Amino acid sequence: MMGRSDQVCDRRRALQTLVAAAAAGCVVRPLPAADRPEPDLELVDHDGLLAAVAAERGRVVVLDCWSTSCPPCVRDFPRLVALAKAHPRDVACLSLALEYEGIGTVEEVLPRVRTFLAAVGAHDVVNLVAREEADVMYRKLDLVSVPAVSVWRPDGTLAVRYDDDSAARTLGRPFTYDDVEATVAQLLATPRP
Repeated sequence: MMGRSDQVCDRRRALQTLVAAAAAGCVVRPLPAADRPEPDLELVDHDGLLAAVAAERGRVVVLDCWSTSCPPCVRDFPRLVALAKAHPRDVACLSLALEYEGIGTVEEVLPRVRTFLAAVGAHDVVNLVAREEADVMYRKLDLVSVPAVSVWRPDGTLAVRYDDDSAARTLGRPFTYDDVEATVAQLLATPRP
């Protein structure tokens, strides 16, 4: 599996090639959906998730915990993709698919996760899949259900976690990606020490 810096170098080379082709008068068209590479996936346990978040220290980190069986998760996931595209240098967007229910193997859930991520163009998101059973991860993350979105400050401290329980207490309503985007904008506007 390629490391994050290898992926950045590959993307940079691809962008340089596209710019050179456009400068030479070539028409550059996106690949048909069937020919696009699938987004990268990484299987993680709870410790691996914490390490992935910690690896992005120095940037605002947004972690979206989701499942393909959760209609609000599926509906709002493109907002995470848009956030990643809007702030590629300052915001690290991570997704954690909580798909594995302990029946069969975790590898059996990967095709449906890949298919969804490819459909929404999640190539700029760090896509993680929980290798532990969803119920185990829910307990370790202190979640009742998905969707749930956590946002960390650049110094690595948790700024806010949005889930239905916390939103009901703090907002008096379900959270939306407008809340997530407002938190990110506030953190990006905050001067760093």
